[in-house]
Amino acid sequence: MMELRLIRHATMLVATGAGTILVDPLFSPAEAMPPIDNSANIRRNPLVELPLCEDELKKVDAVLLTHTHRDHFDAAAADGLPKDMPLFCQPEDEQKLRNLGFSRVTVVSDTLTWKELRISRTGGEHGTGVIGGKMGPVSGYVLQRAGEPTLYIVGDTIWCPAVEEALAKYRPDVVVVFAGAAQFLSGDPITMTAEDVAKVCRAAPWAMVIAVHMETFNHCLLTRQALREHLVEQKLSDRVVIPGDGEAVEIR
Repeated sequence: MMELRLIRHATMLVATGAGTILVDPLFSPAEAMPPIDNSANIRRNPLVELPLCEDELKKVDAVLLTHTHRDHFDAAAADGLPKDMPLFCQPEDEQKLRNLGFSRVTVVSDTLTWKELRISRTGGEHGTGVIGGKMGPVSGYVLQRAGEPTLYIVGDTIWCPAVEEALAKYRPDVVVVFAGAAQFLSGDPITMTAEDVAKVCRAAPWAMVIAVHMETFNHCLLTRQALREHLVEQKLSDRVVIPGDGEAVEIR
């Protein structure tokens, strides 16, 4: 069995037999950060408080970063995490993390094994066109351990060939999608829309889908309720779990 607990946005605690992993830590209190620029919503970030104290989030065995945009790894997390905490990241973020003083940074170039947990990096597209190019590289990860479900954390990506290929290659039991349809005043969404989530369900009919990355940052315009309504229309509501902040999901 595995347990995934959504904290808020993309911050999650993933408890496996190998240890507990903190994904994309965001520690700032509500409204501590300015709005994401060029968005229709100008509220300060994060929109909501942490559902538990920061100290609880530090009681983990490792941290896994999909990328280091400030809504996935903020200054408060960089300051608050122990500098000897094991950090797993994509190659492009290694030097930034070392410059911040972290001494145990491990790059996931392709696949590695940590304490019997196999971690494989996958690709994605953080938007389309010029805006997608400006967003920089992002990664997803597949976590595999004997006797446990295979978990695919898709990361900040829209539906794209890389996601479709990862679903076919790894056939994960559980897929965590970063939804929210994050968008600027111009251009297309840079994270999954409601229809993108539906496409994941159709491409992996065997998998449980968990949708996160909503209602925490000002540029994420897709709400949990709007996603639920779309999934009902598409007759996919029984396939997707949409946890609230602080909610744990048991994965068997």
